[in-house]
Amino acid sequence: MAEYLSSYMPLWLAALLWALVQSGLLLALVVTAAAVFTWMERKVSARIQDRLGPMRTGGRFGWLQSPADGIKLLCKEDLVPAAADKLLFRIAPYISFATCFGMFMALPWADGWVPVRMDAAVFFIMAVSGLEVFGVILAGYSSGSKWSLYGGMREAAQVISYEIPLGLCVIVPVLLAGTMDLVTIGKQQEGWCWNWFLFHDPFTFVTFWIYFTCAVAHTNRAPFDLPEADTELVAGFLTEYSGFRWTVFFMAEYGAMLAVCALASILFLGGWNGPIPIARLLGLTAEHGAVWGFLGNFLGFLNLLLKAFIGVTFMMALRWSLPRLRIDQVMTTCLKYCLPLASVMLAGVLAWCYFFPGGLWSGVFPSESAWWRETQERSEVKIQRSETETIPAVAQFPNPQSPIPNPQSPIPNPQSPIPN
Repeated sequence: MAEYLSSYMPLWLAALLWALVQSGLLLALVVTAAAVFTWMERKVSARIQDRLGPMRTGGRFGWLQSPADGIKLLCKEDLVPAAADKLLFRIAPYISFATCFGMFMALPWADGWVPVRMDAAVFFIMAVSGLEVFGVILAGYSSGSKWSLYGGMREAAQVISYEIPLGLCVIVPVLLAGTMDLVTIGKQQEGWCWNWFLFHDPFTFVTFWIYFTCAVAHTNRAPFDLPEADTELVAGFLTEYSGFRWTVFFMAEYGAMLAVCALASILFLGGWNGPIPIARLLGLTAEHGAVWGFLGNFLGFLNLLLKAFIGVTFMMALRWSLPRLRIDQVMTTCLKYCLPLASVMLAGVLAWCYFFPGGLWSGVFPSESAWWRETQERSEVKIQRSETETIPAVAQFPNPQSPIPNPQSPIPNPQSPIPN
């Protein structure tokens, strides 16, 4: 798109304009998702606790509860404690949100719908997601409160510890795909649901659930929400925050939840590919035209977004179903269970790929590569036929430099013997 705009303006201005458009779309996605998740959190918790939740704000289902909460928080006074480090206290929420926002820069939402395509996209997302801890530590340190400082130190211990098994779980689909490019990983899972890496082998299936457990701890969600435990630390690192800065912290938390669930969908659940290849069956591909390709990509975007929302809903259900763990139990879960299990699953996948390179369904269902190859061959044959039918006369034109044949020359007998 930047190259197209460069024909009307300088290249640097076109690149800057297109970058601002992409950033605006991602920011709108994150902010809208945070608003929807705020409403969902109330409704999911109410359903689990046999309540109704928001019912009067904006109609029967309380659709305007999130805008009402936003207006209330914007109208609250934004206080800074007297004992706080004012500069660090003010910039800490934006550091957390910036790291969350950076994760979406390398996340593909469909085939070609990615802000910045990277060969090492998986590595980039894992590296950026680990930087969120700096915002929480700065918030706890700069607040001038021992409760906030305790929460920040718990965040440091928890996030850094769970990054190790989380990284081991991410290595498994990277190993199966042979690349860290998320677009390529998504393409390799095209077709029916048995092509998803989740069903490649039993070890990958277990790895997905270990990843999800570590992702819940990585985003400070219950039962791993020790950095903001209200029964012990009042609100942890959020104790001294109010108003808009408090809102920014929660937008970062909900955005991180969406990012880790979208990453899990791409690595394990086929990405933008549904369990049934509806777009391929309906011909919504770029081979049939740009409009049909756009509709197919938009359908894939909705598919990936739905998977991510289901993962976030499951995280919310965990919060209101399980009791909060103690800090020693949180570290025990990481170091004694998640880390050894992730290591065993990685070794198991290595052995499985050596002895069964075709995966669990090899020989039972047709592979996507064969199906995709056959589809490509058929489309190429159709294109060649259409080209030969549209310009048949061009191929029949004689060479203008060749001699003109004599019309009175005798026609050779087809039954005459072929000369030696």
